[in-house]
Amino acid sequence: MAVKAKDLRELEPGELDLRLKERGDALRNFRLQMATASVENSRAARNARREVARIKTIMRERELAAQKKAK
Repeated sequence: MAVKAKDLRELEPGELDLRLKERGDALRNFRLQMATASVENSRAARNARREVARIKTIMRERELAAQKKAK
């Protein structure tokens, strides 16, 4: 099941970085499996891609909020 953005926003920056790395690795592994035609769950790639996008969005939101506070 996909992780909700609300749950991701509660994580610390270090945890988000770790989660981003894990999902990126999972996505690369999935692409390798697709190349070798041993895919069991094709929806997993979609979920991983979307979770990576959610994490990057939250990281960018935090970056922009920090810049706004600095001004």
